Amino acid sequence: MDLIRHLKHFLAVAEEGHFGRAAARLHLSQPPLSQSIQRLERHLGVRLFDRSARGVALTDAGRLLLPAAGELLARADQLHTTAERLRRGELGALRVGVPPDLGGRAVAALLAAFQRRRSGMELRLREISTAEQLRGLADRTLDVGLLRYPFDSTWLSLGPVLCCLLGVLLPAAHPAGAAERVRLAELTGLALVLFPRPSAPALFDEVLTTCARHGFTPTEVHQVANPEFALGLVLAGGSVAFTDGVDPPRQPEVVWRPLVGQPLAWRTSPAWPRGRHTPAVAAFVEAATEALAEHAGMRVLDEARPRQPLHPRPTTEFFT
Repeated sequence: MDLIRHLKHFLAVAEEGHFGRAAARLHLSQPPLSQSIQRLERHLGVRLFDRSARGVALTDAGRLLLPAAGELLARADQLHTTAERLRRGELGALRVGVPPDLGGRAVAALLAAFQRRRSGMELRLREISTAEQLRGLADRTLDVGLLRYPFDSTWLSLGPVLCCLLGVLLPAAHPAGAAERVRLAELTGLALVLFPRPSAPALFDEVLTTCARHGFTPTEVHQVANPEFALGLVLAGGSVAFTDGVDPPRQPEVVWRPLVGQPLAWRTSPAWPRGRHTPAVAAFVEAATEALAEHAGMRVLDEARPRQPLHPRPTTEFFT
């Protein structure tokens, strides 16, 4: 029995006080409407209306049940409205992975940009590496991520490629710090502070390959997850780190310089599993593109997406 439909019929007859007028309001003929009321009465086990030649009137049972019927219909309408908003991605939560080094201003701008597009949704951010994001997307504990190239994207849908050119953070006392721009080869004899390889193996290898190709083989690679710890190693002297320079440290003992030829860059894309695109994901992609371009020093690349990486190579390759 379609209780909601029968209750709508009950409400219409009660409000109109006449089967003919209620049928016209419901775009029905009168016999099906009368049958619907009879079915509802049998289902409830009470008579809802007294019928006469002048029309119909609610019985005592009908008057008592009418408010409950109206409340139930209102809740049913609310349920359908909520379900529709969920379908359109206007309610609920979106689970998102973001890189650990995403700056505070970029995070705040991302949250604000998403809320402007989906004010009824919660954006749940998790600060995790590309490798962890890929696992989260695969096991469905994440809906979308901000992944840093290179990575295997054969099973993913991708948003725009956002590029951030890297410079070098180095001790102010180092001779290369006196120039406006630094060549990678000028960093010879220094150690490199880099993110842990397990967090993004292909990118880790790509950075060291690029350094070697431009004449810089670090004396040692310190694998560090915490940006403050990385800064401490640079402040101690003898180490450098590659950063975007959006918010460089203010300590006078270190300087940030762009690299000659722009050999290093972080390339990032919003990504989600194929077949799982939703309006909420689309809103996030727009918000991330806006926020990262304005507050994380990134720009949208017009060129094709970076090629897929070969199998990551062992770290020992770079120190033989």
